Amino acid sequence: MKFSPENYRIPDSKSSSFIDVEEIETILQQAVSSKKMVEQIIQKALNKNRLTLQDTAVLLNANDPESIQKIKNGARKLKEAIYGNRIVLFAPLYVGNKCLNNCKYCGFRASNTEAIRTTLNDQELIEQVEALEDNGQKRLILVYGEHPDYSPEFIAHTVKTVYGVRKGNGEIRRVNINAAPLSIEGFKTVKESGIGTYQIFQETYHPEAYKKYHPSGAKKDYNNRLTSLDRAMEAGIDDVGIGALFGLYDWRFEVMGLVRHVNHLEACFNVGPHTISFPRLQDASTFKQDAKFKVSDEDFTRIVAILRLAVPYTGMILTAREPEAIRKEVLQFGVSQIDGGTKIELGKYAEKETEIEQNLNREQFKINDDRSLNQVIDELLDEDYLPSFCTACYRLGRTGEHFMEFSVPGFIKRFCSTNAILTLAEYIMDYATPSTAEKGWKVIEKNLVDLAKFQNTDELKNRIERIKNGERDLYF
Repeated sequence: MKFSPENYRIPDSKSSSFIDVEEIETILQQAVSSKKMVEQIIQKALNKNRLTLQDTAVLLNANDPESIQKIKNGARKLKEAIYGNRIVLFAPLYVGNKCLNNCKYCGFRASNTEAIRTTLNDQELIEQVEALEDNGQKRLILVYGEHPDYSPEFIAHTVKTVYGVRKGNGEIRRVNINAAPLSIEGFKTVKESGIGTYQIFQETYHPEAYKKYHPSGAKKDYNNRLTSLDRAMEAGIDDVGIGALFGLYDWRFEVMGLVRHVNHLEACFNVGPHTISFPRLQDASTFKQDAKFKVSDEDFTRIVAILRLAVPYTGMILTAREPEAIRKEVLQFGVSQIDGGTKIELGKYAEKETEIEQNLNREQFKINDDRSLNQVIDELLDEDYLPSFCTACYRLGRTGEHFMEFSVPGFIKRFCSTNAILTLAEYIMDYATPSTAEKGWKVIEKNLVDLAKFQNTDELKNRIERIKNGERDLYF
């Protein structure tokens, strides 16, 4: 693929920042938190109203155990009201780890001369996708370093390649992207390949902290990265994902930054981000984080609960960076998407177990939940969740403002549950172990009973029978 510099990045962004550090810090400092105020703000969120920065600051400053528990309980209730018991599953697939940036916290940084630089060729990419399909995956996020080799044309090519892979009943129905900021023309090129969400994480919303951690490379331009998803929206990508790497700066400031970013996108484009991610920084052999910014387990669970209350209709993604116990807890009151069966070393999905040897020089970071996809699904079923591989909205054009038309009135729970059931039925028929299959059919039966309370489930039951008889990819 030929590299087009004008489609790769904006080297010197002159866009003004919508993050006002003084404003955010003043709001945080002046927000007085009381039990009564916390209760009022929780009720505001339960009424499905977006919280203001001032509201969010009150929750962030609530430090007494009673208020913290109320925040978690409120988030749990809100999540159930909007999303029900559905949990969407996906897998990350690293396509290439070449990178020109020098992010101090990242194993892929350019100065790490010990890193083994790899880019999957077409055949290697196909083999990885086939291995993922063999496990039942239907949704992928392709991850790329920031390098001229990973041009918009290259990204678009890899997306089309992934969509073209079929093995048995396996197919990838949605490809999301986590890659460098592009120009408007670059985003248009990628959009034409049929991507789902384009993710770009700001890492830290504090400009001075950002400068400290990103000393060189294209990523050092704070404003270019901050406004990148504006360009994506202008290019017609109305499904974007934001995120912060918690542990680089004060976690309270980062939560405020995320909420401010949501406000900005809604004000400018009439639709906020489809997802928010909140990976937590971990120490590595070559990087030690500032102890005062380290996010404890208790603070991390508070982050998830507060974000759920602040942005009720935004999907929240939790990755395998977090250990099983933490993932299990925050699923209750915030998270709506998780990855399962994750391997972040390039080329690892297609390797046989006997060939796998840990190679830290091909990883970006360490994962703490290395269970297989079936093991993750098995636990979700045990906890009465409804695992979902649904991609219907994206293929039917229910994205951006159209998605909000369905989600804001509270239709996510009702509309998406039926499609989640159908994708779970597919997984049971094609990939589940016998014990998982038994649990899965019981969960489906229970959800059919619940759905029948407010809608006719005859057609849904009919489609389940069609899946049992061999049909696939049925959705509403």
